[in-house]
Amino acid sequence: MNKIIALARAAAIILAVVTGFVAIASLNVPLVLVSLGLIAGLGYGEDDMTRLVLTVLVLPIAGAALSTLPSVGAQLEVVATNLAVAIAGAAATVLACRCFNLVKGDLSSLTG
Repeated sequence: MNKIIALARAAAIILAVVTGFVAIASLNVPLVLVSLGLIAGLGYGEDDMTRLVLTVLVLPIAGAALSTLPSVGAQLEVVATNLAVAIAGAAATVLACRCFNLVKGDLSSLTG
């Protein structure tokens, strides 16, 4: 399972960077990035949630700052946004696992 998670994370990063510089018309990039992020999110624990959410919030701001660079700024902004999309998928997985564990704990306390 760890190999699949690592491959999903690596593929998301590679896809985010490549599509920042080369447009792939036949591929729905945000959907693929979120899907890879959802898989990669299985490798994060509940302790990582704050770091993930802060990264999702900061990357678009950093991308906007990078967009002022001449000749490569727009591409770097797209890379930062793409990375934020993938990390948002990972954060969603961590949040879903956290909610599942909370409900499971609540139900087990009712029965026993």
